[in-house]
Amino acid sequence: MRPNHHTATASIPPLVSASPGFGPWLPAFVLLAVLWGASFLFMRLGAAQFGAIPTAGLRVILASLFLLPLMLVRGEWPALRKHWKPVLFSGIINSAIPFSLFAFAVVHMPTGMASVLNASTPLFGAIIAWLWLGDRITALRVLGLMMGFTGVALLALHDKPASATATDWSAYAAMAACLCASLSYGVAASFAKRYLVGVPPLATATGSMVGASLCLLLPTIAMWPSQMPSWSSWLAIAALALLCTSVAYILYFHIIQTAGPSRAIAVTFLAPVFALVYGNWFLAEPITAWMLGCGAIIIGGTMLSTGLIGGKRP
Repeated sequence: MRPNHHTATASIPPLVSASPGFGPWLPAFVLLAVLWGASFLFMRLGAAQFGAIPTAGLRVILASLFLLPLMLVRGEWPALRKHWKPVLFSGIINSAIPFSLFAFAVVHMPTGMASVLNASTPLFGAIIAWLWLGDRITALRVLGLMMGFTGVALLALHDKPASATATDWSAYAAMAACLCASLSYGVAASFAKRYLVGVPPLATATGSMVGASLCLLLPTIAMWPSQMPSWSSWLAIAALALLCTSVAYILYFHIIQTAGPSRAIAVTFLAPVFALVYGNWFLAEPITAWMLGCGAIIIGGTMLSTGLIGGKRP
């Protein structure tokens, strides 16, 4: 859907303490949710003609071209050169893999449902951090994990796309792709916490886009559509790369600096609201009561498992 905020959060030490209440960060917070929610719509519009891999490839290549000059102006090239191996690798697990999986998924399932499943990313992040990094996991966090995955299971079993039949497994493959993408984000977050602490955020963001671009360049060329996509598809790809990836990264870093990482990561729970609305307005995708209920269970469980409610984040 989006540039992975989990890597950014894990790789940046606390910059300032979050101020209580609402503040100047709120407009950026809402705009970031608007952009990340729109990423599912733009992926759908682009992948319908480009295909999943070229959509993901163009997304990271164009984002790299946008972010590279900013990184050079900020003087963060030496940091990227020093840590280039883990930064480039993070681009594979943090962008290339999940972007490709989501681009495939939104062609075979409602974009709103994909965004709801993406909200489960912190669930996987909590489990990976517990297994890999030894993060403490309390009974309340276990309850949150159980709630979150119950919501995912209920959504998958009941609310598959209406076009899917008993013999059409594309809907289930799309759901599996969303969950694998979320798992990849979770692994990337712990990887960044382990190997990228102290690397400047813009260097991490730019380097990860470059790493993803190198990973997807040849597959993008090999899978390039035989018929030239329409201008509307090109515009969707451009918006996905420039707005939902490049600008979104900058907004996210701004929120971390002004409001703190815990508030920044909470945008994950607002983005699906916009994604559901976009899908309904522009693609005539239905918003079912079951989808909303499962989404509430997933988000509630995620907030418990990450400590955003009922305790402090680990």
